[in-house]
Amino acid sequence: MTHRWRRLALLLALGALAGCRTGRNYESPAGPRYAGAPRGGATGPSDNASLRIVSFNVEFGLHVDGAIRVLTSDPALRGADVILLQEMDETGIQHVADALGLWYVYFPAIYHLRTRRQFGNAVLSRWPIVEDRKILLPHVARFSRTQRTATAVTLRVGDSLVRVYSTHLSTMTDVTPAARRDQLRTILSDAARYSHVVIGGDMNDAGVGRVARAMGYAWPTEHGPDTSRLGRWDHIFLKGLTSPDSSAAGTVLDVQSASDHRPVWAVGRLR
Repeated sequence: MTHRWRRLALLLALGALAGCRTGRNYESPAGPRYAGAPRGGATGPSDNASLRIVSFNVEFGLHVDGAIRVLTSDPALRGADVILLQEMDETGIQHVADALGLWYVYFPAIYHLRTRRQFGNAVLSRWPIVEDRKILLPHVARFSRTQRTATAVTLRVGDSLVRVYSTHLSTMTDVTPAARRDQLRTILSDAARYSHVVIGGDMNDAGVGRVARAMGYAWPTEHGPDTSRLGRWDHIFLKGLTSPDSSAAGTVLDVQSASDHRPVWAVGRLR
């Protein structure tokens, strides 16, 4: 048995032993909701032909200042147009948005009983956010009974509208691979009416992107190094945006101890 599979077996055993709630679900689609705009009411960058997109799971939002250092110091991430963050609370999201001068919307999925903080997904953007909603995903965790969600926003990028989703699908101790595919299909269903779409986050699955690809999405982050201890689980999917070339996506290896995940990034040009 490889080291990775030994670690996986241990996680499965711990999940089975837990057998209790780790969080209180926020079951209302309306909230809690947190949103803000940059000081001075900036109108977005002058270049509306392309978007630099980043997805980063910040591990319970414990090292927000470290995450800001990564986002502002790494050349591939610095100046990103859209940032998708997972495992965040409302204080951490506001801190990141203020530090980078971004619009943001954050919907927590649960109140985490161990950390005593909210836990959920956010979208931050240099472009104005004109609409948003929380999407409740199917299949609660088999042991803790906690839910997963996606934060959805619509950006006005020049004359175009771009639908963006930040999500965190269930772990392999929580649900089956088929259930994770159902969760992604729920997001894809909401996105069906939009011509320009970005979906990103911690998918907890190396292959769930095949579902998005079958629905016509590009998968620029499919290949590359592991983004977590158990595999390449963090991804970005694009519809109605094209990659300029084969080097227009990647993974940042040095996270400066800010998280147990590595951020991924991709550049998409509006068609």
